[in-house]
Amino acid sequence: MAPDSEELKNQVKAEIDRCSPRLKELGKKIFKNPELKFEEHRAMNWLAATLEEEGFSVKRGAGGLETAFRARCPDGTDGPTVAYLSEYDALPGLGHACGHNLIANIGVGAGMGLCSVMDELDGEVLVVGTPAEEGGGGKVELIEAGLFQDVDVAMMAHPSDRTLVGQGSLGVQELKFDFHGRASHASSQPEKGINALDAVISTFNSVNALREHIKESSRIHGIITDGGEKPNIVPEHAGAHFYVRAEQSGDLDDLLEKVKNCAEAGALAAGADLEITEAGRRYDPMRPNPVLADFLRENLEELEEDIEEVSGGMGSTDMGNVSQVVPAIHPYIKIAEAGTPAHSEEFAQAADSELGYEAMITAAKSLAMTGVDILSDRKNFDSVLEHFQAD
Repeated sequence: MAPDSEELKNQVKAEIDRCSPRLKELGKKIFKNPELKFEEHRAMNWLAATLEEEGFSVKRGAGGLETAFRARCPDGTDGPTVAYLSEYDALPGLGHACGHNLIANIGVGAGMGLCSVMDELDGEVLVVGTPAEEGGGGKVELIEAGLFQDVDVAMMAHPSDRTLVGQGSLGVQELKFDFHGRASHASSQPEKGINALDAVISTFNSVNALREHIKESSRIHGIITDGGEKPNIVPEHAGAHFYVRAEQSGDLDDLLEKVKNCAEAGALAAGADLEITEAGRRYDPMRPNPVLADFLRENLEELEEDIEEVSGGMGSTDMGNVSQVVPAIHPYIKIAEAGTPAHSEEFAQAADSELGYEAMITAAKSLAMTGVDILSDRKNFDSVLEHFQAD
């Protein structure tokens, strides 16, 4: 006889309510102790210890990353494996202005909630601590280390100024350009110099001309990292750092080549040498699984959460890479007033607000309830997998 999914969902919600004071306390603790990418030792240990206290078996240093962990619910059986992902790195100078103190506990809370009913379900529950989302590509490294080979569904939720289901993300690759010219006195012997800064400025002008001919969802944004030492010295070296983003992997490949061509043209025009570096880990576009998204939407509505239609621009996340290898969703939960920009002081305040912590609990419940949908009826999981394989 199939388990009563509604009764199991009620048990899941009650379990998360039981754990909510501890989850909120841990969210505040992580907020007050921000740690940058790959340095999240305290956050990782606090989260791992919390799961161990609930009976999870935890491996710290998972996938060869010191600040990653993998926690397994003790009541697992044969069946699909559902993984909830936690992020907990902070932003330089802004702390948790992206709300990762909340994301961390959304994953932990969802895992604890679903684990509480696994004696009536077939499958496994994991909570995976994924460091360094802010530019480090922690999930990419965990994929390469094989940590998602036995995962069938991956879920997490991200704070926002709106609640959105089925939102995608842009793929992104960083480009660093180093232009090498020749120094000379800018007044008495300018003809003997090769101005590396001219190459940088030409690159920006070419990129700005390129913007008219790219897809509306694509993004190119850059900064000058080195423009020379003094105005009376022809700059021998100049540098630029760009982020290139696109909604489809093929579009990202094409756009990267065009931006590189802009830099090569700038170097040629100035007579400078050019060194190109693809910096950081490439983040792939997000592929939200539509079946998972539909289940999640129903569960959020049951929790009386107002869901808005997907619209507006997108950022990038290494959860996109996860969604390329397993069915996944990366919804957004409202913690701030509409229009509050992420990566801002105002958003950081929201991440440590009562509204933020209440939204954290709601998100944890909705993800755990979605886990019940997947594991209580094999047809539901088969539908998830069918859409993933067909996409």
